Amino acid sequence: MKVTIDGQSIDVEPGTTILQAARMIGGDLVPPAMCYYSKLKGSGGKCRCCLVEVSKGSEADPRPMPKLMASCVTGCMDGMEVNSKSSDRVTEARKSVTEFLLINHPLDCPICDQAGECDLQNLSFEHGNPKSRFIEEKRTFEPEDIGPHIQLHMNRCILCQRCVQVADQLTDNRVHGVLDRGDHANISTGISKAIDNEFSGNMIDVCPVGALTDKTFRFKSRVWFNKPYNAHRECTTPGCCGKTTVWMFGGEIQRVTGRKDVYHEVEEFICNSCRFDHKNVADWTIEGPREFEKDSVINQNNYTRKLEKVEIDTEKNILLGRDEDRKKISMAQIPLTNNDKNS
Repeated sequence: MKVTIDGQSIDVEPGTTILQAARMIGGDLVPPAMCYYSKLKGSGGKCRCCLVEVSKGSEADPRPMPKLMASCVTGCMDGMEVNSKSSDRVTEARKSVTEFLLINHPLDCPICDQAGECDLQNLSFEHGNPKSRFIEEKRTFEPEDIGPHIQLHMNRCILCQRCVQVADQLTDNRVHGVLDRGDHANISTGISKAIDNEFSGNMIDVCPVGALTDKTFRFKSRVWFNKPYNAHRECTTPGCCGKTTVWMFGGEIQRVTGRKDVYHEVEEFICNSCRFDHKNVADWTIEGPREFEKDSVINQNNYTRKLEKVEIDTEKNILLGRDEDRKKISMAQIPLTNNDKNS
């Protein structure tokens, strides 16, 4: 099937969504996504960040779709034409969705461990409004320890439900989920329950904001002060790949995460033993530095970037006088005399 997005065409297999097709093309036309996660079945359709305009339904039915469609759950049709970044209507919709997501979100970026690698930060930077029109009181929750390694900050949660799907699909006994309804909806555990399974740490990796934080890394360092390296170990936990990214400050491993792709999705899930129990460099085989997209705050002045040598060509005549000045002001160029010694 042939699909055209912002003027760029690509052939896709039946069952491919618009978002997946856009990621195959790549570039700026890829819609943002806060709830869709390619490794989790049934994800998507909740945050509405990936809205696109379908200007042509298909070759068989060329009528445009009247409403903006969520690209993560809308399948491609042969001959479909889609407007993403090129549509003013889509841009305005994404600005509205971003404003809605930020209604109850606190200004925690200066103290949030997710700062620097937060999808909501990136979204608000591109589509956010510097001023808020929300005058009502924000809903607030107290931080909650939902397990030995994870702390929940419900104030920052956007209810993408990725963490719920991770627990459903990676573990046998999910003990948390979405409680209540409407504007009272929140993520929490059942009464007297705690999340304690071997893959619970992956909830931290899939969270697009700073709602789920690693208690072993809290307030230790900003992510851009760490140097990330791809590393692996022979892990004996069933289902764990043992391939991780270790974040080092000097010779110390401060945290361990799963390896993520350009869309900030974990390539393979890892167990809690790799994530929390092995913080010694000797436990890992270091493969090399991890690469980031060029616009990442972590990548600014990063050692993995190839930088061209900067050469400044200066006319020699401009600097001729400096050699004479050095002789005048340099103590080594002025011989000491007897009068100088006596004075």
